[in-house]
Amino acid sequence: MELTAVYKKVPQGYIAWVEDLPGANTQGETLEEARENLQEAIRLVFEANRELAERELEDSEVIKEPVSLGTL
Repeated sequence: MELTAVYKKVPQGYIAWVEDLPGANTQGETLEEARENLQEAIRLVFEANRELAERELEDSEVIKEPVSLGTL
């Protein structure tokens, strides 16, 4: 899976977000810092979404299986 990161230069440095993943946004004084922070933001969004889904599915009969995203 590949996501699209967007970096915008602002007076304080850079703001960054992922077009395909709402909630994955951050900032940094440098482009490199913004890139590193965005990696962490992506990880945290996936982690939070997984935790919320697991809580919602507690005590439910569910089927989980891997899914691969090909070319969309």
